[in-house]
Amino acid sequence: MNKSVFSDISKIIERDSKSTTYKFALLRGTIDIIQDNSPYIFFKEDRVHIPLGLLIEKWMLYYYSILASKTAIPQINGEFNLAFGNQFAKLINNYESRGGFSAFYNDLKNKGIPDDLQEDFIKLVKKLKETITRMPMKFIGRSISNDYYSIFHYNNHSQNRLNRIDIEHLIHDFGTYSIPMEYFEAFKVLGSFINGQDSILFKWAEFSVNASANQLTIEKVINNVLKGPITERNIVESKKIYREILQQQGKVFCVWTGRKISKYDIDHLIPFSIWKNNDLWNLLPSDSKINNQKRDKIPSPDIIERQKDLILDYWDIIYHNQTNRFQKEIQVALLGNHSFSSWKNTGIAQLKDRCNYLIENRGFEEWNLKN
Repeated sequence: MNKSVFSDISKIIERDSKSTTYKFALLRGTIDIIQDNSPYIFFKEDRVHIPLGLLIEKWMLYYYSILASKTAIPQINGEFNLAFGNQFAKLINNYESRGGFSAFYNDLKNKGIPDDLQEDFIKLVKKLKETITRMPMKFIGRSISNDYYSIFHYNNHSQNRLNRIDIEHLIHDFGTYSIPMEYFEAFKVLGSFINGQDSILFKWAEFSVNASANQLTIEKVINNVLKGPITERNIVESKKIYREILQQQGKVFCVWTGRKISKYDIDHLIPFSIWKNNDLWNLLPSDSKINNQKRDKIPSPDIIERQKDLILDYWDIIYHNQTNRFQKEIQVALLGNHSFSSWKNTGIAQLKDRCNYLIENRGFEEWNLKN
């Protein structure tokens, strides 16, 4: 199995468009179909082909409970309405008096969607097909290739028998899509871990639920297992210390541009969302606009090298103001077994190595300063 595929999958998950949840639904659906070992999967040359109707079915199951929830669960940045939201809402409303989600699923799989709902159901299916094939299938992989449809190919050989649709029509009449063989192999082996059903966290929660004689829920256990010790208060306190140190210096320069700034953000060099690290060495003054541009991206080893003198200046200031804390934090986070006596050269080298690892191995998006 090509190891680079795993790196590419990480990059797709972390870097590809995050404006909607479509990317996640496409990956999850494809993985679930492969994990189901669907008999409709077939192989041709170096690609694996899957009926698009099976994916449409998965999307209906994923999004039904989300859109039917009494609590608004955003699925698109800046708004709640998905491309197929109106069509789905109408069907959900009609099923409220018929048994809800379970009744819908039973009709879809067995009894068939009732005649009086067929028109709405067909509109939903068509919109889902259009959304899937024109959005995530087109754009997934753009973080590793400039080509559209670089990984997912849609083969439109659908028929126009759309007066009535059941599960068989979905499978046979809506064409197929395909992925490269190496992606199929990766999803087959590690798909359940990517989707989370076999992840350590999920298995941990599952064990706790069983041990409680089902008095607990998976959601409650996972929420507690994921709780970390660093809170918003910790962040505020560390930033307060840093600002007090900078005020003593009189002049503040943006660590990424080198320009003198009067107003600035205290930027987590390695984003807090990626690495829950609130060490003082990881807090750097940055122009607000630059910080907004960087956001949750990882600074490239190149920009760290270009700006290392200014980074080291700030580290030196922190060291002389918060000696014990700085020494302990940078030793544990960056220096490791290296002697503190060479903390400047070793610290920069280790920082570049850490960022390179997050970019190349973990797939997080690289950031370089835009001119």
